[in-house]
Amino acid sequence: MATENHRQGSALHALLSLRGPRLWAAAAAAVLMIAAALWWWLARTPPLHYITAGVSRGDIQRTVTMTGTLNPIVTAQVESFVSGNIKTWTCDYNTMVTVGQICATLDPLPFQVVVDQDQAAVLSAQAALAKDRVAVANQEQIYAYDQKEIGEGIISQEQLNTDKATLDQDRAQVKLDIANVAQQKALLHGAEVNLAYTRIPSPVNGMVITRYIDVGQTVVSSLSASPLFLIGKDMHFMEVDTNVSEADVGGVKAGERSFFTVQAYQNRTFWGTVRQVREGPITVQNVVTYDVVVDVKNDDLALFPGMTADCHIITAERKNVLRVPLPAIRFNPEGYARERSGRGGAGQARASSERGSGNSPGESQESQGQQAGAAVFEHSRGEGPPGGEPPGGGHGGRFGGREGGPPARIWVMRAGKLVPLRVRTGLDDGTLIEVSGDDLKEDDVVVVNAVRPNETRAEQRPGQNNPPGGNSLRGGPGGPRF
Repeated sequence: MATENHRQGSALHALLSLRGPRLWAAAAAAVLMIAAALWWWLARTPPLHYITAGVSRGDIQRTVTMTGTLNPIVTAQVESFVSGNIKTWTCDYNTMVTVGQICATLDPLPFQVVVDQDQAAVLSAQAALAKDRVAVANQEQIYAYDQKEIGEGIISQEQLNTDKATLDQDRAQVKLDIANVAQQKALLHGAEVNLAYTRIPSPVNGMVITRYIDVGQTVVSSLSASPLFLIGKDMHFMEVDTNVSEADVGGVKAGERSFFTVQAYQNRTFWGTVRQVREGPITVQNVVTYDVVVDVKNDDLALFPGMTADCHIITAERKNVLRVPLPAIRFNPEGYARERSGRGGAGQARASSERGSGNSPGESQESQGQQAGAAVFEHSRGEGPPGGEPPGGGHGGRFGGREGGPPARIWVMRAGKLVPLRVRTGLDDGTLIEVSGDDLKEDDVVVVNAVRPNETRAEQRPGQNNPPGGNSLRGGPGGPRF
């Protein structure tokens, strides 16, 4: 019995010693499989999501943007020529005035006193003149009588000479009296002018913008005196004074259209015309700008002086053209970028195909569309641009000639596939760009970017450009599509 038990123990020990290495091997294999599965799960490429926008038809405008200030075209500062106290005023804020309308009066009493004094001085001078004229007439008779008497020997020659000298003096006194009368009249006229200046009129037709005075205020006439009123001439026509940077002023010309908004009417757009580009530089902290004057009609007097205008000057414009978002001409699918950079052709296409065949069953339809799009491009790569040609056109102006502007390639989504189209680019406004092409139609869906859900902005592939402002794009019907 003991021998049998010993035999069974030896057999169990042999069995355990035989299965130990296999169990460890199986456990190690299981751990490796779990690690491999975890690595594949973490390292697998997320599916692509395409950001698209619609091809639209409309206008494109290139503008120079700046801020400016609304002002009357002519501003009159009404001041007083004489000093005195304000007695009355009749022109208040927003009062419509005409030329010659009395807006204020100074106390006229001190000036009236001067006028009365000068009038009396004129009368006195005129009386002296009349007196001296009588003396001249009397002396002329005496001199004529003495001329007869000297021939008869009654008076001497000395007496005759004295009479002649007295006559000449009386005549000179009359001339002096005439000059004195003229002087006194001039002083009287000056006093009357000063008296008239106590009534302060409006020099222009317009509207009172500001009133600086009140009754009883003392007005001092000097070169540094403050104005009494500020009047804008004909407020139905105003101007916007804007400061355009030296980098943009070269594209601004007289006669170009301009539009602007003000904070008081945020839903209203006002239009004007560039009247003048003033070449005098304005330098503030080493920043050089130039004053551009825009004429504006203000028929309903809605615009006030001093308002800040967010102004846009149209330097180029295209009407009723096809437009796509600007990032669309810079977008390249992942397969297209890989083929252009590798220059390997079929080898890299096979690598792309092999990578595509290893996708998981849960891969999104967008990723499959990308593969199909890459295949479409590979099929037509012989018709594509040469390797040195940039994928997108420049930001040129109007189309030149029959062939249009610089060439570019855009990608549209058709039947779930990415299809490349060659187009000509034209004017852009920083968001939309003008395009033309035989195969391009309005309401086509153009791709502007491709992103992965778990990919941060810094991790996105170099060939994929992000649209400005995130996923918000203009020009597509209904906004961006994913």
